[in-house]
Amino acid sequence: MNIGLIDERGELAAMYKGIAQNDVGMRTDVLSNVPKGIGMKMLIRSMAPKVIVADEIGSFEDVEAINQAVCSGIKGIFTAHGSSMEDLMLNPALKELLKTHIFERIIFLSTKREKGEIEKVYGLDKAHQEYVTY
Repeated sequence: MNIGLIDERGELAAMYKGIAQNDVGMRTDVLSNVPKGIGMKMLIRSMAPKVIVADEIGSFEDVEAINQAVCSGIKGIFTAHGSSMEDLMLNPALKELLKTHIFERIIFLSTKREKGEIEKVYGLDKAHQEYVTY
């Protein structure tokens, strides 16, 4: 499966001389040092990914690119800072994105317990177009 990774600040793949220093998968195209919104659009137009991955989304440019990806049939894995749905809704761009109900799952990781431990999972109830706790 072709995956496109937008690594704006070089935190995920840790690119060095064009080679990922962290194992992000052999079929993963990495764009680093590019703003996420621009990078996602570049991937959509030129790399034909099945999945796009980007961390710390939160700008209107990110939202526009995510919508473009979804409309192109591309799946996504995105992270954002927030400890609850209410936290996410405080960011105007994320609020706009959440209102579109394009995410199948929203997962909150614990900040209190083991790093990376799942705190809460929301799934999209398609019949009612709302996120419900699993």
